[in-house]
Amino acid sequence: MSDSGLPVLGEQEFRTLQGLMVEASGIRLAPAKRSLVAGRLLRRLRVHGVTDYADYLALIRRPEHERERRLVIDLLTTNETYFFREPAHFRFLEQYLRRLNGPLRLWSAACSSGEEPYSLAMVLAEHAQHDDWRILASDLSQTMLSRAGDAIYSLDEAADFPPGWLQRHCLKGTGEHAGKLRIGQHLRQRVDLKELNLMRPLPGTIGSQDIVFLRNVLIYFSREDKFTIVRRVLERLRQGGLLFIGHAESLHGFELPLTVVAPSVYQRS
Repeated sequence: MSDSGLPVLGEQEFRTLQGLMVEASGIRLAPAKRSLVAGRLLRRLRVHGVTDYADYLALIRRPEHERERRLVIDLLTTNETYFFREPAHFRFLEQYLRRLNGPLRLWSAACSSGEEPYSLAMVLAEHAQHDDWRILASDLSQTMLSRAGDAIYSLDEAADFPPGWLQRHCLKGTGEHAGKLRIGQHLRQRVDLKELNLMRPLPGTIGSQDIVFLRNVLIYFSREDKFTIVRRVLERLRQGGLLFIGHAESLHGFELPLTVVAPSVYQRS
């Protein structure tokens, strides 16, 4: 226990959690994340009535607590996300769509709670030159995929929507849902949600993609694992297709069939 009376996540327990995360997701928790990890798991200790992290780790190792072990992965892989994050990407996409006429398949490869794929769906609804498009939205976290499926968000999150898009593409909550929005059915039906671990071989059900958003996920992996993930994703990106990564990420030094066409936007050559 610390002086505040809260349990302390010791070095040995943190190393155990690091191993669990690498095994389950390939993500390597940096030592600087120890306090963040402790904070995210503290409520779970209280739920199960255990007083320290060692007892909690012993609990999640038991076969009957597989769901709790999966919840730990969910809690520690949940990333910040919001609608139209890194807006330059969406402006680039708007311009790019005006030059395309054929069917479009997009993949949001780390969709979290759904803000990214629904942002993409709004852009496509507004700017695609035809109606033949779909979006695959995948994530490791079942919890996040469930939220994406509900597609319910705070109205405050619509602050960065272009004028008129909230009215055209969302339902406004009333009564007990006041202050919330739900993405319209005309967009939800075009987004296919799928649980997917990018550190595992991709299933054959993922077909050829025209555009892949792989943003703000590579920063959590080692250099070797980044290369493995990108190479695996590129196997599903058609020749001439676009790959978007986060502005804080880089593919510098990797020998990949990619050409830079805009900041953190690549085209498969």
